[in-house]
Amino acid sequence: MKKFLMAAAATAALMAGSAAAYAEAVTIQLKWVTQAQFAGYYVAQAQGFYKDAGLDVTIKPGGPDIAPPQVIMGGGADVVVDWMPSALASREKGVPLVNIAQPFKRSGMMLTCRKDTGITKPEDFKGKTLGVWFSGNEYPFLSWMSQLGLKTTGGPDGVTVLKQGFNVDPLLQKQADCISTMTYNEYWQVIEAGVKPEDLIVFKYEDQGVATLEDGLYVLEAKLKDPAFVTTMAKFVKASMKGWDWAREHPDDAAKIVLDNDATGAQTEGHQKTMMQEINKLTEGSDGTLDTAAADRTVDTLMKGGSDPVISKKPEGAWSAVVTDEVKKM
Repeated sequence: MKKFLMAAAATAALMAGSAAAYAEAVTIQLKWVTQAQFAGYYVAQAQGFYKDAGLDVTIKPGGPDIAPPQVIMGGGADVVVDWMPSALASREKGVPLVNIAQPFKRSGMMLTCRKDTGITKPEDFKGKTLGVWFSGNEYPFLSWMSQLGLKTTGGPDGVTVLKQGFNVDPLLQKQADCISTMTYNEYWQVIEAGVKPEDLIVFKYEDQGVATLEDGLYVLEAKLKDPAFVTTMAKFVKASMKGWDWAREHPDDAAKIVLDNDATGAQTEGHQKTMMQEINKLTEGSDGTLDTAAADRTVDTLMKGGSDPVISKKPEGAWSAVVTDEVKKM
């Protein structure tokens, strides 16, 4: 009996080892640092959804010096999280990125302004200083200003663009009248710094009709010619969306999972819980399938950049349903 149990244990260990050995490796490069913005992936890993799908997933945090398109072109990732404006601009410059899934249905981007500047509507931006993120995040802003007829070179008839770091200091120190914020992050940093909501006015890109698609999943176009890769990505997308669903059902627990993965120790529980609540509003209702009408609107917005549009022509082959179609068959 003892020999039988030992043999059974050895067989189980061998099978477990074989399963691990045959797990398909997937590396995902995030757009930014470890935070609730990417909770679905961390949850899928922590809850074993990837493992159950036969995947061995490595999640690589991003940061100010990390450009996902460059990482995937260099072979450092199989799939990346990026915003569609950045991905389309990269594609036009020769990086053949293709959107295979879109976990975020809505945009969280907005301009947050101090009320004491007298700004009450977008037309009041004229003559003001606006903080803007670059590294690809400036594209929706530039298109918006073009549609408003406001030059971004300063002067009384335009706006002065302050190249904003990834903090809210320009607003707190009154170096800018408005700054770029996300509904789930920087806006709350302003509030946490002691500014009252009633002393602010926000302009959501969604409400202004200039929203562009944000966190989507992108791969290199050539990879989609490999049926095995498509199947692997379908498993990855399905497990990831299961992670996002779990995060909506257990927001506080999801925030804690994110904190467990924050190697920097920079994140706080309170901020991540708030972020998780706001992120869930952006992913709600998504099964990962890209809304092509929203993609077309993103393209239209980007092409309305006046004399300096983000992209010069409508892209072809910039998104594909081949992966999400396979997900629906699983």
